[in-house]
Amino acid sequence: MAFTLSEDEGHTPVNEGNALASTLEPALRDACRGHLGPVQWFHATWQHGGAGTGFAEWTTSRGRKLPCVVKLPVPYREYAWTKRLGLVHEDDWDRSEPASLPTPRVLAGGFELGTYDFAWLIMERFPGNPLGAHALTEPDIWDLFETTAEFHAAAVLDTPVDLTHPGDEPDWAALLDRAERQTEALGLDTAPRWSAALRRVRNALPALLDAWQARPIDTWCHRDVHAHNAMRRAHADGARGKLALIDLARIAPGCWVEDALYLERLCWGREEVLCGVDPVRALAQTRRGIGLPVDDADLTLADVRRVLMAATSPAFSRTQGDLVYLGAALDRLERLLPTVCG
Repeated sequence: MAFTLSEDEGHTPVNEGNALASTLEPALRDACRGHLGPVQWFHATWQHGGAGTGFAEWTTSRGRKLPCVVKLPVPYREYAWTKRLGLVHEDDWDRSEPASLPTPRVLAGGFELGTYDFAWLIMERFPGNPLGAHALTEPDIWDLFETTAEFHAAAVLDTPVDLTHPGDEPDWAALLDRAERQTEALGLDTAPRWSAALRRVRNALPALLDAWQARPIDTWCHRDVHAHNAMRRAHADGARGKLALIDLARIAPGCWVEDALYLERLCWGREEVLCGVDPVRALAQTRRGIGLPVDDADLTLADVRRVLMAATSPAFSRTQGDLVYLGAALDRLERLLPTVCG
């Protein structure tokens, strides 16, 4: 899961990324021209990446102290998008518009540090843990999709989508082969059902791929939308603060349904986490609410993608511990096959 930009519990002091970051801290503070104070490096319990992260204070040119988070090294794609969408001058830090950005506000960043050629970022510190650290409510889910829609709008406004370079697609045929082998290796009681369903998908695969590859490529998709990649800002009057999406390392051109289906798939077999909210319809509604395009044909595309994801889900399963997820994927696949695969 994602790292947290918070000051709450759930942090341990060391990891490999932090060791490198700690060594480079003097060079980092020098690059920040005295604005960055000492860094308290940490490793969040849900953090799996190799970057170093830490808490610090940023002193503005007028002497004001701003709590911040340091992250290094940062993949270039994450650095570029985070800085482009979130860079805010320190004098504008508390204005309402920057505070409602759908991504973290950025104080500083660069792609060189000392003799190293890698990127780093100094970002706002959020007052709590990720949204997914607590039981989600229906308003939380709607807030997450509202922020995702706002992210789509901000990303396209910043950079028009490059229609010639859609995001990388899996080798679906190879994944189907692997899925079939894996259902046998796992010794699933449902193996005959899987075999019959996978045979139908394989026969329909050329038509499925034609339909999916013809989708409109008109959105910069986050491609990692889930509750551990969302942080909530504080709100002065005690109301729920706006969410921001973090970890922008996987952004790529695509169709908006991909972001909704990413979260939906993560919840197969435990749909109660979504509090009765349909991710695709929720994101469609929030996109419409801010004037982004949504077409009825997109809902058909969503079913095509669901079939591809469900059919290949055994390819990623290692143990019998995935039975609940695989059962939900198979049920969904069998339900969709008559309409999607004919």
